[in-house]
Amino acid sequence: MNTLDLKSGKVTDVREAENIVVRFSGDSGDGMQLTGTQFTDTSAFLGQDISTFPEFPAEIRAPIGTVAGVSGFQVNFGSKEIFTPGDMYDVLVAMNSAALKTDIHKLKKGGILIVNLAGFDKKNLKLAHYPEGINPLEDGSTDDFIVYKIDVTRHVKDALATSGLGNKEMERSKNMFVLGLLFWMFDKSMDYTIGFISDKFKKVPDIMNANITALKSGWNFGDNTEVFKTRFKVDVAKLSPGVYRQITGNHATAIGLICAAEKAGIQLFLGSYPITPASDILHELSKYRGNGVKTFQAEDEIAAICSAIGASYAGALGVTTTSGPGLSLKGEAMGLAVITEIPLVIVDVQRGGPSTGLPTKTEQSDLLQAIYGRHGEAPMPVIAAATPADCFEAVYEAARIAIEHMTPVIFLSDGYVANGSEPWRFPNAANLTPINCTFITESNNPDGKFLPYKRDDRGVRPRTKPGTPGLEHRIGGLEKQDETGNVSYDSVNHEKMTHLRANKVDRVADFIPLAKVDTGKEKAKICILGWGSTYGAIKTATLELIAEGHDVAHVHLRWVNPFPRNLGELLKGFDKVLIPEMNMGQLCSLIRAKYLIPAESYSKVQGLPFAVDELKSKIVETLNSK
Repeated sequence: MNTLDLKSGKVTDVREAENIVVRFSGDSGDGMQLTGTQFTDTSAFLGQDISTFPEFPAEIRAPIGTVAGVSGFQVNFGSKEIFTPGDMYDVLVAMNSAALKTDIHKLKKGGILIVNLAGFDKKNLKLAHYPEGINPLEDGSTDDFIVYKIDVTRHVKDALATSGLGNKEMERSKNMFVLGLLFWMFDKSMDYTIGFISDKFKKVPDIMNANITALKSGWNFGDNTEVFKTRFKVDVAKLSPGVYRQITGNHATAIGLICAAEKAGIQLFLGSYPITPASDILHELSKYRGNGVKTFQAEDEIAAICSAIGASYAGALGVTTTSGPGLSLKGEAMGLAVITEIPLVIVDVQRGGPSTGLPTKTEQSDLLQAIYGRHGEAPMPVIAAATPADCFEAVYEAARIAIEHMTPVIFLSDGYVANGSEPWRFPNAANLTPINCTFITESNNPDGKFLPYKRDDRGVRPRTKPGTPGLEHRIGGLEKQDETGNVSYDSVNHEKMTHLRANKVDRVADFIPLAKVDTGKEKAKICILGWGSTYGAIKTATLELIAEGHDVAHVHLRWVNPFPRNLGELLKGFDKVLIPEMNMGQLCSLIRAKYLIPAESYSKVQGLPFAVDELKSKIVETLNSK
């Protein structure tokens, strides 16, 4: 539809859209993460559904202007339910040549390309390794797109000419100019961001005023220039009634842990060593000292988990956070938690490996390490989050099982869900599953002698706080005698205790939900079985294929050890089972071994999540194969 602006007399084409994918891309010093976050927060504040995908360079400060230094933030926002950040971009903002080179291949034909001309001079083109004399804005390679060439840097300097700031300080505000321009293009209010800037920089008024001025200048540029003739309107999403906030996976994890400790009536203790991409959980929890949360930044991974084990032994909810390399280092201490049967939550935010690998990219390659990666027979429950908001419920469940079943539990997230964000509806505390945390204060033996490893009907031993009169007992990493807990080197006893610990973990399956079809119908021609962060792409692909007439179903696992009791029976009802994973087929190996079904693996280890279109192609190919 066309609208007439009575003040300017301009006719603007306003296009309605269900959802739009925007990619902010620039040098790691261009503030693309902040820009994307503010655009996302405003979209969420206005009631639109969102899904984001931030991408960071691995280097702390990669060379300016190089492809290695490109930082991107992708957001898919709309009026319909959104499950992924999108495969392709509708709008790409490229702040320099390297950003264009990195992301242009994902801009839809006919999409909008906004470039900062200052980032396409000879120096920037050379840094991005374009051939000498070649400018992608002039050689016809961008003819398939609607291109807006704006000298953002010059406009910002003009707007801030009287600010008293130096060139470098003025240039730092160019991301706000771009944000203001995008706010105009998508008819979004600047009020939320102005409030954010005012609060963040209230102690440095010059910087505060410069950013607000740049933001408004971007809006005015869109409103007044004759270059832009199109704006886009996206309606409010029809979400379930409730109070929402935009949340990342790491923040949801932190809040879930706090709620679990509160619900159990015990203190939360985090022992952690900083590691990408898990560090934000430590940062977030450190803000809650007023709520009794204790955080300890240890000197290494081993000290971090041992401090959490000590806190748990003393009666707290002990938690440690890490990524794949740190999980390896924690292996022996995890065995200590297994053999002592102490509740502990180990958070593993997976990233690309092995070794240092791809520290800022995502992967699902720690599954087998989580299930088997310890010396000896040391089984542990393992749970995985499907989306950023799901991190809250999944880690809450991890804590519940750890506390109620006296066992360490591994909670798996990954870089995609940890840094991504989506709307999260605030839960009602009264509706959260109760967590029964009981410390015995009297002997559990008729003769009065405490038996620390005497088990209940779930195979769970009692929990007592150290120093409780009459309940003194041995603790440590040596094998325990059944019931008494005395040190025992007896071979038959060791085998018995090994089976008791394994059976306890296996019986956790009696206290978790049965597997069910998430999308589609039971006994469809093909089941797409997923776990963790593949959820959004699989669900979207399944919905689209069903709409196209294909007989497809989607089953998604939260608990990957133990599996739900009915999983084997459910999977055997489908003609074919396809398992997409961001690894070399780890879940597929487990499913084939346990249930003896010819599941097919679809592997991706590029440090990137699955695209919906590539999943759809593979599913159709598998459906049509003999």
